[in-house]
Amino acid sequence: MNYDAIIIGAGACGLMCAVQAGYKGKKVLVLERNAKAGAKILISGGGRCNYTNLHTHTSNFITEDADFLQSILDRWTVDDTLQFFASHGVHPQEKTLGQLFPVSNKAKDVLSALTGQMETLGQEIWLNSEVKAVQANNGGFSVTIVRANETITLDVPKVVVASGGLPIAKLGASDFGLRIARQFGLLVVPTQPALVPLTVTGKDAEWFASLSGISVYARVSCGRISFEENILFTHWGLSGPAILQISSYWQPGKSITIDLLPNNSFADLIKAERNDGGKRLLQQLLNDCFPKKLVDALGKYLPLQTKVASLSKADAKQAVQLIHGFEVKPAGTKGYEKAEVMRGGVSTRALDRANLEAKDIPGLYFGGECVDVTGWLGGYNFQWAWASGFVIGNSL
Repeated sequence: MNYDAIIIGAGACGLMCAVQAGYKGKKVLVLERNAKAGAKILISGGGRCNYTNLHTHTSNFITEDADFLQSILDRWTVDDTLQFFASHGVHPQEKTLGQLFPVSNKAKDVLSALTGQMETLGQEIWLNSEVKAVQANNGGFSVTIVRANETITLDVPKVVVASGGLPIAKLGASDFGLRIARQFGLLVVPTQPALVPLTVTGKDAEWFASLSGISVYARVSCGRISFEENILFTHWGLSGPAILQISSYWQPGKSITIDLLPNNSFADLIKAERNDGGKRLLQQLLNDCFPKKLVDALGKYLPLQTKVASLSKADAKQAVQLIHGFEVKPAGTKGYEKAEVMRGGVSTRALDRANLEAKDIPGLYFGGECVDVTGWLGGYNFQWAWASGFVIGNSL
């Protein structure tokens, strides 16, 4: 069994890497600890797979070195992604905010495009195969694998670590890539769950739990960064697209601010109501803007049964501040089991931007989620996975 490289992980990056290496005439072996390839591809986007985003830019990512990221994204663009998958029968449809899904709405079609090319190119995938060790060996590497209760050691000139990050252990996620990086002395940026729901505990927990299932369009801010999409109240805190987005920037002990009416001015609504006589209650004015259940809950903070004409300046100011600046101090996150991706990972400073090879370890490559490149919600992380897989695959 003579392989030009072993690729550890049959996810988005690993599979794309194997395909691109095959186009270059390289023979690779992909090792996957799960019983099937592409587990996260299959569950992404609710099983529909938001496989790229039209608006992909370095500003849609968190990383130490945006120039490094740009150099990779420039070599495999969104157009490249679209052309690759279209040539294998997967055509895009845009949902919102540049998010592209297969017209079929089936994530398995994205996976099949990759595995189909693997088969055509004669590239091998070993499923249910867990890598136990990677050791440097005579200018190459010895990879120890447990497969069907048998321990196998293969010697190869190159190894690609595309084993993903920590999120969703039930899909086979682990810290394998981080452990290999540390073993070989590579710098690892501290990790944390990203694109993850936020929890609320203590005296406010019951208030949030009472709103479980309510969704509203809002602008959520943390420091200078903000996202404008839906938020979802849950029995343990907050979720929804805008919350998942801001979670990648939130740090424990910090607060987030929610503008519950981002595209209107509640001060102007109060003024217009007063100009019309102000006979309606504040509750009725709020009912024009929000679900009744949320309005009732806001009664904890606002005088809902007061006529708008009778609101004091202080009450009106408090209402405006609350609607446009509702402050929440999360207790934490739902952790890696509910996170979509991992923030942090193998530092880009440890990798060569020409090919994602470890600078001090020739023949060892890192790509995909285990690298310190974290995209926003909406297909950006897949675009990074395809791009990093392409760059590595062309370097093997």
